[in-house]
Amino acid sequence: MNPPRDPHPNPLVGIGLKVGSVAIFVAMASFIKASGQLPAGQIVFFRSFFAILPVVLYLAYRGELRAAVYTTRPLAHVLRGVVGVSSMGLGFFALTRLPLPEAVTINYAQPLLVVVFSAVFLGEAIRAYRWSAVAVGLVGVLIVSWPKLSLFGDASAIDPDELVGVVAAFVAAALSAIVMLQIRSLVRTEKSAVIVIWFSLTASAVGLLSIPFGWGQISAWQATFLISAGFCGGVAQILMTEAYRHAEPSTVAPFEYISIILAIIVGYLAFGDKPTIHIIAGGAIVIGAGIFIVWRERQLGIERRKALRASLPQ
Repeated sequence: MNPPRDPHPNPLVGIGLKVGSVAIFVAMASFIKASGQLPAGQIVFFRSFFAILPVVLYLAYRGELRAAVYTTRPLAHVLRGVVGVSSMGLGFFALTRLPLPEAVTINYAQPLLVVVFSAVFLGEAIRAYRWSAVAVGLVGVLIVSWPKLSLFGDASAIDPDELVGVVAAFVAAALSAIVMLQIRSLVRTEKSAVIVIWFSLTASAVGLLSIPFGWGQISAWQATFLISAGFCGGVAQILMTEAYRHAEPSTVAPFEYISIILAIIVGYLAFGDKPTIHIIAGGAIVIGAGIFIVWRERQLGIERRKALRASLPQ
């Protein structure tokens, strides 16, 4: 949900809301990891269904609830939902197989892959600066993943679960990048609230359809963790929406990378995941590449606005 900008923006409020949303998204990931190795479809259902309530309350408060279910492009929403659910499911699967910091860091291949896919599928002109940032960022992801891949090391030392987790995390990031392109198309005709509600409903339905493939028997604690993850996802989405209401995307976007730091802290305190030199070095490279892309986009936006003003009749 990306609502109209506040006529009286307050960047500090926007940054605070963004940091809050990032922290709650990390809490969501932590709850999912704490729930154990459950089927991805089961996790997707809980994450999506219980996120609907806070989102519905938010839309009702803004008077947008009735309009949030009307669309002229239902098939496009369903397709976006299927790709998004696939990404979500693989991401949750990776969370249950990898240390929290590594799963979160590999996910940040997504904005880098958006640049690649924009060039390949949309024919966007990507300049050398951004290609360089993408290459450097993907090197950072490789550094994080390297201990799990050990391409030139002792294959017997590789944990198969973690290897599959790395592959799942990277494919999830790639699918998430495709979702970003789908959303670019949808926002031309659809309101943000419509996109959010349709995705939540589609994801919940797909999660339910996975029951025949086997859902795990869960304890009361696991159910609590999964329901909490759903609420956290919905609340974090609302805070992120409000962040973009108060500040420019380029102002708040760099604070997304706080999640890597929080994931390292939570991973160590809650799950005993000790940060390695690979996660620290690779994470720093990924953060640097992502921030550079954000900065470059901001500079290009300034240049485009200057060129537009210069071309307007005085």
